[in-house]
Amino acid sequence: MPDLRFSEAEPSDAERLAVDGVVAELGAVVVVEGERLVYAGRARTAERRHLLLPALHAIQRTSGWISPGGLDYACRQLEVPPAEAYGVATFYHLFTHEPPEATDVVHVCDDIACRPPGALGLIDELRAAGHNVKASPCLGQCERGPAVLVQRTGDHDLTIAPGSVDGVAVAISGRTSAASVTLPQAGSPGLRLLARVGVVDPGSLDDYRANGGYRALDAAISMGPDRIIEEVSTSGLSGRGGAAFPTGVKWRGVADQQGRPRHVVCNADESEPGTFKDRVVMEGDPFSLVEAMTIAGIAVGAEQGWVYIRGEYPVATHRLRMAIDQARAAGLLGADVAGSGKRFDIDLRSGAGAYICGEETALFNSIEGFRGEPRNKPPFPTTHGLFGEPTAINNVETLLNVPAIMLDGGEAYRATGTDRSPGTRLFCLSGRVAHPGTYEHEFGITLRGVLDAAGGVVGADEPHAVLLGGAAGFFVRSEQLDLPLTLEDTRAAGVSLGSGVVMVFGEEDDMVDTVRRVAEFFRDESCGQCVPCRVGTVRQEEVLARLRDGATLDDEVELLDDLAAVMRDASICGLGQTASGAIRSALDLGLLEGAR
Repeated sequence: MPDLRFSEAEPSDAERLAVDGVVAELGAVVVVEGERLVYAGRARTAERRHLLLPALHAIQRTSGWISPGGLDYACRQLEVPPAEAYGVATFYHLFTHEPPEATDVVHVCDDIACRPPGALGLIDELRAAGHNVKASPCLGQCERGPAVLVQRTGDHDLTIAPGSVDGVAVAISGRTSAASVTLPQAGSPGLRLLARVGVVDPGSLDDYRANGGYRALDAAISMGPDRIIEEVSTSGLSGRGGAAFPTGVKWRGVADQQGRPRHVVCNADESEPGTFKDRVVMEGDPFSLVEAMTIAGIAVGAEQGWVYIRGEYPVATHRLRMAIDQARAAGLLGADVAGSGKRFDIDLRSGAGAYICGEETALFNSIEGFRGEPRNKPPFPTTHGLFGEPTAINNVETLLNVPAIMLDGGEAYRATGTDRSPGTRLFCLSGRVAHPGTYEHEFGITLRGVLDAAGGVVGADEPHAVLLGGAAGFFVRSEQLDLPLTLEDTRAAGVSLGSGVVMVFGEEDDMVDTVRRVAEFFRDESCGQCVPCRVGTVRQEEVLARLRDGATLDDEVELLDDLAAVMRDASICGLGQTASGAIRSALDLGLLEGAR
């Protein structure tokens, strides 16, 4: 552990250049030598602090770890106390804090979607081949596991999915390129959110515009802010991240905050095991997200937008950055958006491996350069969000619905789906289905219909179990295959659509191990800020470990119930509140009967 104050350690020349590049690129004021940091002032310190996460990424990429000299140099440049910066750097699992064993670190997903196709065996094979391997939580490649992420010192990261020893060797040699997006429904009529994925060139603004891109922005500019929000409210669009909060209400709350800077934030940190829909769109149709965010900015009166994308998505990050740059060069971002007289621009920030940063207030803290720990609410983001200012935060899928609403109107949008769940929904199909991938269906389709559209269950007529909504969701059995997938029907059934995960398990899958891995995931991903979650997730995982080792359910069920009640009622954020859902549902459905 390094000294938690400025030390005598010096950065390498490469680390110095990397940090200086971040400061120069993002426009921070440079600290002159000898200036007393203690008198810098709160406002100017806040001006710099939000560059801490990009600076840490730059050091990690340059040297393969966060060295004491590199960290100290970043702290001096950004006026951040070293103790606080060390606390931030150690919060994220993609940052290394000891000199690396090798220049490349191979992260292999050993989470619930990648274990059945052989993740644990792949880890052993890669280690036997001499690679520096780390087991990783979900990498967001669930439809093509086992997934691998290679962090390359001095170069960009690479994803290999499905991973193999040969594939990793090719990636490290630099002879590999980004795989194209595979979409089972590519080109199908009736798609809204996925209409261009697999059809347009994701790197071409001209191709995007030739396929209807930026018509929605033109329509929105003609409408004006109030009409935009009115149409979104009429549409009934609600959040697609799991909470299902009405988008129009959120935007109106931000727009009504006068006299203060406002922000639009896109939460692209989809780290829920089993979830990959936002990645597919950002890789295959990145301009659609840029256009949707621009409309949101005009609607709420924000001049600055932020995309917070998970660090495990190198391809999506690259393509989204290119889309932002091209839109800016074409006058579609910047001081005069599309000649409207409105100012709006977008900054892209990468996370560094922390599931909790998908919680909106933890995400704000991460962007601001603090540990990604959730804040107590109220106040809510509509009044006190990013930098304490009014903020409209939506996830990728929610924003993708906005252009269609601008073109067709709120009433037309509401005519699809059901009355209480209008529109379409993206589903992430993985596990034992014939054709895994991202699918778009109208709300109201049954779970059976979703599985049939993916080619049905492999090797059986019906699944042994389906995880609905992700690790924070619930297991269901084949008896519930005719459940309509709407917000109201799933709520009435005591389950949740969550992030759109539909993960299928067969009789051959070890459900005790699967459920234990869910408990282990929440144990590892808890930020530790509040006692109910910090302690409860550990105790919950211990129970599942004992079941794996031969304990009986009769000995443990009362403790599981107590832990679930305390975490649900007393945790600060949704991680602790939902950490027991899948586990308790597995118990109720008899999926852990083999533990008796």
